[in-house]
Amino acid sequence: MKKIRIAVQKSGRLHDDSLQLLKDAGISVDNGKEQLKATSRNFPLEVFYLRNGDIPQYLRDGVVDIAIIGENVLIEKGEDIATAERLGFSKCRVSLAVPKSMQYNSLQDLDGKKIATSYPNTINAFLAKNGISAELHIINGSVEIAPNIGLADAVCDIVSSGSTLFKNNLKEVEIMLKSEAVLAVSPMIDEERNEILQKLQFRIQSVLRARRSKYILMNIPDNKVEKVIELLPGMRSPTVLPLAEKGWSSIHTVIEEERFWEVIDELKRNGAEGILVTSIEKMVL
Repeated sequence: MKKIRIAVQKSGRLHDDSLQLLKDAGISVDNGKEQLKATSRNFPLEVFYLRNGDIPQYLRDGVVDIAIIGENVLIEKGEDIATAERLGFSKCRVSLAVPKSMQYNSLQDLDGKKIATSYPNTINAFLAKNGISAELHIINGSVEIAPNIGLADAVCDIVSSGSTLFKNNLKEVEIMLKSEAVLAVSPMIDEERNEILQKLQFRIQSVLRARRSKYILMNIPDNKVEKVIELLPGMRSPTVLPLAEKGWSSIHTVIEEERFWEVIDELKRNGAEGILVTSIEKMVL
């Protein structure tokens, strides 16, 4: 039987998050130190540990069938490669930053300036769209140092917390795009491996759905049950169970965590007590 070949980042946060996703999806990977390739013990899958910037070409050539990769890298080097799933982690943005001492009013202030970047395709497209002409310095590495050594007037790079910009006396002035980890698919994937991909996606979707959702339990006076059910943006009809104390019921449901905070005050106003919010390991629909 064929194995589906997945590429993940060789090291770094995306590497760790990718392997955690596979683990949460019930896939065990024999991962020895410094290995460039590993095999799953319980799923037809091989993991290739590759440099992030090289992954789009490996997908294009069919060396790997799928990859967990930053969307920003696909936009820069693999716009022709399809995305099967947005994964919701390793979020960042590709931004323009300038020295804190520079007075910046609009993108026009960068017209004719020098910009250091590791994302030439992304920045060229952005500047062309906005009618800005700038000279690019392509740097593979610490882009943020460029203004401090007189190499550039501004930088274009990925930003997560912004701490690296702050340490280098830079300020973020334009967000060009927002990015997160995605599951990308090779245009060369064959039918047999595509069937394995469908099974993998089913597992991944169950994990991601669980990460976004919470299991909610609360005690409600019987005369408020119908009103509380109307407030809950949950899965179909919630479970309602009578409590030992007469006149009270327990409501169990699943909702997205963010939406829970939208309705918590209304729930309390309508008599909800003993509200418990717990994590869900898997959520299969």
